[in-house]
Amino acid sequence: MTKYLISFPGEAMTFPEQDFEAVVRDSHAVIDEAKAAGVYVFAGGIDEDVDPVLVAGDGTVTAGTYPGHKVPNGGYTVLELPSREVALEWAARIALACRCPQEVRQFQYDPAG
Repeated sequence: MTKYLISFPGEAMTFPEQDFEAVVRDSHAVIDEAKAAGVYVFAGGIDEDVDPVLVAGDGTVTAGTYPGHKVPNGGYTVLELPSREVALEWAARIALACRCPQEVRQFQYDPAG
């Protein structure tokens, strides 16, 4: 089984304000389905009210992120799935629920993990 990151930037979610409760309901329903199917690893959104920091190996903390790097925002779901095709199917379900296209990325295999 391979882990897949299914995500979207916050600005991609555009829908009428009155649809907010339906989006929340629908997106939570897909996550509940993933949990019931035994493929759920993690899901959540970046708290955009908390500024990012960089932490060096010596413990030095610097405000911000890598120079030139866009600060990540939006929603993230990690699922453990048998194939890329199945990952694309789950991404379509999440896209429908969140009302926006999803990016799918595959984690590298880690024999220690």
